[in-house]
Amino acid sequence: MGQSIQHMVIFCLKHPVGSAEADQFLADGQRLLTSIPVVKNFRAFKQVSPKNDYDYGFSMEFADQAEYDTYNVHPVHVDFVEGRWVPEVARFLEIDFQGYGK
Repeated sequence: MGQSIQHMVIFCLKHPVGSAEADQFLADGQRLLTSIPVVKNFRAFKQVSPKNDYDYGFSMEFADQAEYDTYNVHPVHVDFVEGRWVPEVARFLEIDFQGYGK
């Protein structure tokens, strides 16, 4: 088995921070993305640091590159990206980490 991957994305929505629409986006993202069997330890976050200007984040883990690849092409993920992410996210930064060292 390969090294696990920590996938994170920080983003700003087109909806006002703290709005019902923003809360619904976060709830729907959590509900839909956690329904994909390879997604582990999913978390949705609201930014509290003044050190960057992104408002929200999603974080999840995959056992290895194969599981990450499965996630990327999974119909639920593709539908979420096309139906919700693209129309509702103003900007984002995606970060994928593998553990360093032993």
